[in-house]
Amino acid sequence: MKTARVAYSGAIHSATPHAAGLQLADGRVLAETDVVWLPPFEVGTIIALGLNYADHVKELSKELTVTTQDEPLVFFKGPGSLLGHRGTTRRPADVKFMHYECELAVVIGKTASRVAAAQAMDHVAGYTVCNDYAVRDYLENWYRPNLRVKNRDGGTVLGPWLVDAADVPDPHALALRTRVNGRVTQQGNTADLINNIPALIEYLSAFMTLQAGDVILTGTPDGVANVNVGDEVVCEIDGIGSLVNTIVGDESFGL
Repeated sequence: MKTARVAYSGAIHSATPHAAGLQLADGRVLAETDVVWLPPFEVGTIIALGLNYADHVKELSKELTVTTQDEPLVFFKGPGSLLGHRGTTRRPADVKFMHYECELAVVIGKTASRVAAAQAMDHVAGYTVCNDYAVRDYLENWYRPNLRVKNRDGGTVLGPWLVDAADVPDPHALALRTRVNGRVTQQGNTADLINNIPALIEYLSAFMTLQAGDVILTGTPDGVANVNVGDEVVCEIDGIGSLVNTIVGDESFGL
């Protein structure tokens, strides 16, 4: 089952896919553009992985002080970073390189504390698509993720759908891609994750309790490219959805 959360006519609604766009829980059918899309679930802690695809590590190797790690590179993001499907993300006028990152987002469904990898998938509610933008101008080293790179307002796009875990037979065999203005610029597969989902849940739950609604952003493959004002960026994961976002300039935010 696929579900979404949208704002329409002054209220927040749950919705499901429909041939004409989406259907609200009360039965009304609307076009995708008639609503404001929100992240498709009530988000708790946002846990993000860096450098979790070997090809992306190689892609960035010239920028990294260290290219291997004993443990996953993990950082947190604040709620203000979140944005829904069809939203707009600001590109600051003074930056030279801002790029998308198409990622599989894993949504926790029940409390997980000290969970072994063998039982980890029992704690997954479902999956959605994430586009986690980064401004490389502000990057320091892999071990010091800079807040300005990865915690920007509206720079973490989630959606459009939350897909039940039961409807995804193998989350480690999903093709993903990014299109910029209709052209494919990034391709990968979750089979190539360095730390897979059970390993991540085991690692994280060993020192922090994961709660329902927490989300793990599993990282991006190689193929990141600069985006500019006016670009439409679509991140797609087979069986999960297509997440649309548009880049705007400072003036759209009164800056």
